[in-house]
Amino acid sequence: MSAYVCKICGMSVGSMTCGTCGKELVHETITTDSGEKVHVSKCPDGHGMVKSPMCCGQDMSCSI
Repeated sequence: MSAYVCKICGMSVGSMTCGTCGKELVHETITTDSGEKVHVSKCPDGHGMVKSPMCCGQDMSCSI
């Protein structure tokens, strides 16, 4: 299970699931057209992705 953790306060978020198929979302990093790397949680069956959670005004990180 992937866990996102806030580097400032230590808050963590556990598993998130796809609303379409119910499978656990997997952590990935994508690169935007401008070259910025963004952490996302993605459905393994291709139903979409969401940006990683935020806490204390910054993206939470996920160690794989």
